[in-house]
Amino acid sequence: MPSPHTTRTQAPPYDVAAAMAHLRAGDPKLGRLIDKVGPFTMRISPKQTPFEALTEAIIYQQLHGKAAAAIHGRLLAGFSDLAHMADPREPLRHRHPTPEDLLDCPNEQLRAAGLSAAKALALRDLAAKTIDGTVPTLAKIRKMSDEAIIEHLTQVRGIGRWTVEMMLMFRLGRPNVLPTADYGVRKGFALTFQGLKPTTKVTPDLLPKPDVMERRAKKWQPFCSVATWYLWRACDLAAGRITQPE
Repeated sequence: MPSPHTTRTQAPPYDVAAAMAHLRAGDPKLGRLIDKVGPFTMRISPKQTPFEALTEAIIYQQLHGKAAAAIHGRLLAGFSDLAHMADPREPLRHRHPTPEDLLDCPNEQLRAAGLSAAKALALRDLAAKTIDGTVPTLAKIRKMSDEAIIEHLTQVRGIGRWTVEMMLMFRLGRPNVLPTADYGVRKGFALTFQGLKPTTKVTPDLLPKPDVMERRAKKWQPFCSVATWYLWRACDLAAGRITQPE
């Protein structure tokens, strides 16, 4: 399951107590999972701009968290070094590149940070589409519907629906996101509602199709994000990564 990678986090902006009560009342089986897992502790990182959040998301795609964090850190450090060299009076500190910075920097700088050629191209496309307005500002994006945000941001090379759904949940704090293509969510659904045993080897035929998940999720609306978080935790329970509360 993805998680915010910045330290400035806060609770989601929606009423978590109301969400929990709604989910328990609408779906008792999900309520039993909630009881097994315990409190909802998801945090969001609301201060990142869409450009910053998507830069990070592209870097983290298909990589182990530690490896991606190292590449992200080297990318920021590279631009910090440039700022310090331009004015030695400026303290050397991590500075996120602007879209213009990314478009102007040489390919060698991006490769030296550890970015693949495909990810370097994706970051340049993200920068260009931020400048031309395809990627909205944070102020504009906060006023848009979830689907409108997905429609805009999936125009960027390397950004698919899942990546935007993670941004909706963990950056914007949207309450009603259900990423039906996410493996962990599908497995958690099968464990919780379809009798999948924790010891069973998971094959594609044992995982639910999106329409099956969407039908049940009608009971969860408008708080599918909270249900999603608990489906991830169902996988943790099955793997013994968390223990049930007393």
